[in-house]
Amino acid sequence: MMIGQAAAATGVSAKMIRYYESIGLLPAAGRTEAGYRVYTPVDLHTLRFIRRARDLGFSVEAITELLALWRDRSRQSADVKRLAEEQIALLQAKIDAMQSMVGTLAHLAHCCHGDGRPECPILDDLAAGKL
Repeated sequence: MMIGQAAAATGVSAKMIRYYESIGLLPAAGRTEAGYRVYTPVDLHTLRFIRRARDLGFSVEAITELLALWRDRSRQSADVKRLAEEQIALLQAKIDAMQSMVGTLAHLAHCCHGDGRPECPILDDLAAGKL
């Protein structure tokens, strides 16, 4: 299967497939005599694995670990669970930060009169540069 077909079959863009190959996340594809990349069913399975892991927010480094564990039939599920729990903690921290942003923006929007006057607490807050 050529790269465009592999991209369509896995939902991973051709650009990302080449990137994953370049960083070693995906083994280098075989090549035709004309130099076109050719992907096997195993490659497609790996790309789907990578895509699902990315959809769950795992970093490239974590996906590297997950792929190694996936390929290691003597792995311990505790190692996989540890990675999943670390990801849960990272996602929860992002959710907490976003909820804080929503709260701040909601407060600022509530304080803004939204009328014809030039005074605006939203812009005042942004200009203050508070963290």
